[in-house]
Amino acid sequence: MAKKIEGVADMKLRVYSSSGELSSEKEVTALAVFDDGRGVNAVKFVLDILLSNKRQGNASTKTHSDVSGSGRKPYKQKGTGNARHGSIRSPLWCGGGVVFGPHPRSYYKKINKKVKKLALGRAMYDGILTSELSAIESFPQINAKSRTLVEFINKIYPSNGDKVLVIDTKFSHEFVLASRNCTKIYTIDAASVNALDLIRYDRYLVSEEAFDVLINRAGI
Repeated sequence: MAKKIEGVADMKLRVYSSSGELSSEKEVTALAVFDDGRGVNAVKFVLDILLSNKRQGNASTKTHSDVSGSGRKPYKQKGTGNARHGSIRSPLWCGGGVVFGPHPRSYYKKINKKVKKLALGRAMYDGILTSELSAIESFPQINAKSRTLVEFINKIYPSNGDKVLVIDTKFSHEFVLASRNCTKIYTIDAASVNALDLIRYDRYLVSEEAFDVLINRAGI
């Protein structure tokens, strides 16, 4: 674990053995204090940006110049009793162009590194306080069977419909195959975890090695 620094909080982190049994509760002394509301706005800001960056931005509509149709005046200006029209491609006509419709664009926004670290640290802090985030000494060797993985996760988190995020530095090929068919179990490597991942799931199971990576990434 990282060394203890000034201005930190002592929190208990549940640690499970590779067999799924609770082995100990370790004090997390390397995570900064967030009990004053610090980091809450950072989490909201980062979540908004991450969700925005997931948008494809490929919606597209046709304007007056894009729709098919003649540019000829549909009927003479006067004498028909109809409203005056200059083209059947007008937005007023069925099949005409769309006014101010969406067009392909990028929704990408940049996140400041300090804000990203602050949001990740706050999300980890909340997860430990609420016992949603737990650690495991090391993940066992699991064959490529979803049933085996589900049974192991249920030892730690009894099945109640919660979505569980499993975090490690590197997963074996068999572990990935076993998790692909699990509707409530998701895997991700520690280098790719962000604040959104620690918010959208109900439970988090992190290897001790991956937990150290997250602590370092949070810049604590």
